Amino acid sequence: MRMYQDERRLDFHALGREIKRKREAKGWTQEYLAQLVDRTPRSIMYFENRGQHPSLNTFYQMVTMFGISVDEYFYPDMGADEAAKKRIGILLNSLSENELRLVEGIINAIIENRGTEEA
Repeated sequence: MRMYQDERRLDFHALGREIKRKREAKGWTQEYLAQLVDRTPRSIMYFENRGQHPSLNTFYQMVTMFGISVDEYFYPDMGADEAAKKRIGILLNSLSENELRLVEGIINAIIENRGTEEA
C-alpha cells in the first residue's frame, strides 16, 4: 500500500522579502538580526534574498520578532478579509486591557456610523 505524500513546499522568497522589509524598517542590519537569532549574517542574507528555509526555531524567532502573520504565505488562497482579520487578531493580542477598550470603542463607533455617512 502506497502512503500519501504531500509534495507542497513553502516558497520562502516572499516571506524572506517581508523579513527584509521589516528589518530595514527597524533600521537593523543583517549582522544585528543575525546576532539576535544566533545565525550568521550570510544566513540572514540567504533567507531574505535567496529564499533559503531557516530552521523552525529561527523562523519562529523572526516572524514573531517582526509581527509577521504567516497565514498569507502558508495559505495563499485565503481571502484578503480573512487574512486581515487574522493579522488584526495578532495585533490585538499585544495590547493592554485599556488599549483593548479603546479599540473596542472605535469598532463600536464604526459600526454605529455605518450608513449614516453621506455618499
